[in-house]
Amino acid sequence: MSGWEFVKKAGSDFLAAVQFLTRIPTPYLPYDPTSLSRAVKFFPVVGLIIGIAAALLHQLLAPHLSRLVTALLVITFLVLLTGCLHEDGLADTADGFGGGSNREQVLVILKDSRIGSYGGVALTLSLLSRVLLLASLPLSQILQYLIAAHVLCRWTTLPLSYYLASARSLQDRAGAGQGARLAKLTTRGTFIIGSIFTLAICVIALRTHAAAAIAATIAVTLSSGIYYQRRIGGVTGDCFGATNQLTEIAVYLTGAWIA
Repeated sequence: MSGWEFVKKAGSDFLAAVQFLTRIPTPYLPYDPTSLSRAVKFFPVVGLIIGIAAALLHQLLAPHLSRLVTALLVITFLVLLTGCLHEDGLADTADGFGGGSNREQVLVILKDSRIGSYGGVALTLSLLSRVLLLASLPLSQILQYLIAAHVLCRWTTLPLSYYLASARSLQDRAGAGQGARLAKLTTRGTFIIGSIFTLAICVIALRTHAAAAIAATIAVTLSSGIYYQRRIGGVTGDCFGATNQLTEIAVYLTGAWIA
């Protein structure tokens, strides 16, 4: 592969990651069922873009509004920017694991687009937690935590998709969401490079506070991954979204706790 072909392919994979994770307009990309598994290496990079955008908005609003109102508007912006992708995953996962007593029931509920009581409560608590925690962070560190949190929470897809197989059978995967097609398809090189990038951004942004945020991210990813494996024998697209949301909350919590 020539240098130009490599750059072109990497550019297409990056645009696929932006297209999947955000509602940012991108040039038309021909459908490729394998593009998402290649694009996962750029998930932390897209997280960096999202975090910087949220940080700039906070910087713009903070001098004119109260801490709580600013936090609410920033979280609203993030929800709109990502199209509720991860919120939907969290709600579906809460409904599935909360309402299903066995593997088959959980997987059936996960495929149901309707939201139940567990999902409604989880979604409410997620939004409320992020607004309150963001408003509780030291004003001098909010920008750094916004950037680090969104890089770290997008990174969680890499280890989950590297270590865990799809929870659905081969027959069921055809109708599954795109996120489920990441399972066991992330390469070791992608995992390592994505992890190095994430670690570097987090250390640059948070400096001495980076260790707590990284530890919280690993704890959430590891515990949720073990839980998914034990309950349904693998991972689905909704599981990726749920771990993403829980990690974002955990990173904010470490900042509020340290403060």
